[in-house]
Amino acid sequence: MLAELGLHYRVLPIDITSGDQFGAEFLKISPNNKIPAIVDHDGPGGNPISIFESGAILLYLAEKTGKLLPTEVRARTNALQWLMFQMGGVGPMLGQAHHFRRYAPEQIQYAVDRYTNEATRLYGVMDRQLANSEYLAGDYSIADIATFPWIRLHRWQGQDLQDFPNLKRWFDAIKARSAVEEGLAVMSETKRWEAKPGTASWKNMFDAKA
Repeated sequence: MLAELGLHYRVLPIDITSGDQFGAEFLKISPNNKIPAIVDHDGPGGNPISIFESGAILLYLAEKTGKLLPTEVRARTNALQWLMFQMGGVGPMLGQAHHFRRYAPEQIQYAVDRYTNEATRLYGVMDRQLANSEYLAGDYSIADIATFPWIRLHRWQGQDLQDFPNLKRWFDAIKARSAVEEGLAVMSETKRWEAKPGTASWKNMFDAKA
């Protein structure tokens, strides 16, 4: 989003496997100890503002710049409902698919099937929408920006994009955007991690305090 808008930004990596997200300074910015979070030093009235939750960040930046979110009521509502579809469905359900397929300390077949099947259903919803629309809400918007990162990990969710041709076309088009390439390059420069059950990294990500 920041690259799409051409805004200057500085990345401060938070190592969630080492427990950086529980530090007092970070909790002032993100009280739910999750990433991403941002600080805009040129916020409303010229004063700094911190924002957590990706949907809230995207809305703030869209409204700050007047870009990637329509102002006309019907078009804006359409974009917002697909953003909420990501926040209420795609993110939580695909995140559970990731957990039970890759990170759970024991293989629980019911959970694997439950969230893999739900991922398949959500992919179908998007594929049908994209049969008649170039992007989720018509024009490229914050709804697409919120959803794309989850679809990058389709194999983690037991999905094959070849089964969803409209979604694959959408995915390939977004992946080719220069701003998306910039964002992925930033991510590739940060630490890679793999949390295995029983390790300190796993506990920092998944135990009760996390």
